[in-house]
Amino acid sequence: MGRIDELADRYVAEWAALSPTGATAVGIAGHDDTFDDLSPDGYAARAELARRTLAALDTIEPETEAERTAREAMQERLGLELDLYVAGETTSEVSVITSGLHEIRMVLDLMPTDGEQARANLAARLNLFPHALEQYKTTLREAAAAGRVSARAQLIEVAKQCDVWVDPDGDNVFHGLVERLGEESTLGAGLRRGAAAATAATAEFGQFLRTELAPRGREKQAAGRERYELASQYFLGARIDLDETYAWGFAELARLEADMRTVAAQIVGPGATVDEAVAALDADPARTVRGRDAFRDWMQQLADQAITDLNGTHFDIPEQVRRIECMIAPTSDGSIYYTGPSEDFARPGRMWWAVPQGLTDFSTWREVTTVYHEGVPGHHLQIGQTAVRAELLNRWQRLLCWVSGHGEGWALYAERLMEELGYLDDPGNRLGMLDGQALRAARVIVDIGMHLELEIPKDNPFDFHPGARWTPELGWEFLRAHCRVPDEMLRFELNRYLGWPGQAPSYKVGERIWLQAREDAKARKGADFDLREFHRQALDLGALGLDPLRRALARL
Repeated sequence: MGRIDELADRYVAEWAALSPTGATAVGIAGHDDTFDDLSPDGYAARAELARRTLAALDTIEPETEAERTAREAMQERLGLELDLYVAGETTSEVSVITSGLHEIRMVLDLMPTDGEQARANLAARLNLFPHALEQYKTTLREAAAAGRVSARAQLIEVAKQCDVWVDPDGDNVFHGLVERLGEESTLGAGLRRGAAAATAATAEFGQFLRTELAPRGREKQAAGRERYELASQYFLGARIDLDETYAWGFAELARLEADMRTVAAQIVGPGATVDEAVAALDADPARTVRGRDAFRDWMQQLADQAITDLNGTHFDIPEQVRRIECMIAPTSDGSIYYTGPSEDFARPGRMWWAVPQGLTDFSTWREVTTVYHEGVPGHHLQIGQTAVRAELLNRWQRLLCWVSGHGEGWALYAERLMEELGYLDDPGNRLGMLDGQALRAARVIVDIGMHLELEIPKDNPFDFHPGARWTPELGWEFLRAHCRVPDEMLRFELNRYLGWPGQAPSYKVGERIWLQAREDAKARKGADFDLREFHRQALDLGALGLDPLRRALARL
């Protein structure tokens, strides 16, 4: 092991002690009974660790090509994390998708629950929930006093999320977690007390957001170019031309919608509209699964089949990654996400669906491509293969390095790859893939347009408000016109974009860069290019920013 790998492994150990919540999320054992220090001092300590590590990296020369890639990846990630902290983003950001509150709530879903010690850890965390939120309120107050506070609309929406999570007449996420364990012992009493404490603290935090922080919140949700450029670079690990990407988004969406009309004609008949094809697919009982459990089982079967089919043919899937669990999430905002395996793989990688309340019928044609995105060859293969490669990657690369453009770009690339391999030949399933791609293309337009308050091109291919400047209202109108997503879920999507600038385009822009990287490799290798080998080499580099990825691939 070289000095850079030693430094990286040491960083992970120090980071895990400072971020017990993060340690649980990535599967590092021994920190499950407490939370991060969410006070200003806690955030400062984590930033200082990044600062010290960056200084040390500058003094070490790589001994191998693998260490060169590791150093570039670590410098890029930690450097941007520190930039965001210095800019005040880390300590002030509250949105419907990310905040200190979301981190400590979501980690409860990932904790081990089998055995007395595991349940004691869960009880400890639940009972610490009020203290963690009090620390977090101190941080948010300090940031607000310095003029750094999230948009008022986001703060109100998160307060509404708090209401839903603790609704006594709904699915209370804390009491529901304890009830699923079925504890009747003394330890069970501690769990129930913890659930009550977490419920009360979350309700009170929602009131804090409404009455104290929201009145100080920004009126405008647009990030502005300076904040957006930093956020975009963080989510992509690459610098891009935002104006060129904005224009490309219009062209890409127009291309995808033309393909959708072609497929619609295959489903219904010549001249059929996409909406007519969607209606026909939704009315097909063979493409409908009824009940949450049945839908989870359908996802599991398809995910397992993909692993069986692709292993040894198009990919060499490590044994530890040949298991994935499909889960129904305890929340109900409509989101779909993946969580990686624990370091020892005792906890497998999981695909989660936060099913909206009241939804009981599921259209499979929409979600075949989602399973490939979240499972294999998407996130599960990518993240799981990285976690396995201890002989190639240091502990920081295996556990902590995540770049949205790399990860989400790969998952979207994986969907397209499955189309190329013939797994989406069914016109309905292919329409589902194209519809999902169109949503991601629309997000490029809306996210960049709204946050930079750009002018809508006068010659845009949709004749959508030519010459007007983007607002959240126009963003909603555009998404409803181009995305076949239920209004409740689409509203959450729009709120997510407004509160998390730069993340939504990382899917489609990341896919664009992955496709270009593949074409570059073909050009370099000519007749020697092998797609299976390209995928193996690329994934064996681990997750890294897209600019470091392109440099590393060029050196292979």
